[in-house]
Amino acid sequence: MTTPHEIDLHSEYLRADLFLAMGQPIEAARVLESVIAAEPENQAALELLARSYFGSAQLSRAEEALTRLVELAPANGWARRALARTLERQSRAHEAVAHHRIADALGAA
Repeated sequence: MTTPHEIDLHSEYLRADLFLAMGQPIEAARVLESVIAAEPENQAALELLARSYFGSAQLSRAEEALTRLVELAPANGWARRALARTLERQSRAHEAVAHHRIADALGAA
């Protein structure tokens, strides 16, 4: 059985997903920050937050969210590839290499 609090967090996640789909990544990130504050290890919310930050060119915040996601799920190939691309966009290609290699090994696109 779910509690009203869980339903609220899920609703907020869905609302953020809709904002991102509508091309409003800044608004999506604003909504997701409260979800992450309530559930800091929620991997789906962290991924959506990272996508929102990346989509709004908040690259240091995207890097932070992706680093947390990689710490929680080291075998997440998508997160590794996204972290590598985020580092590259910050002119840190040398740091991205290891994440690209791991993503390749994990079969991430």
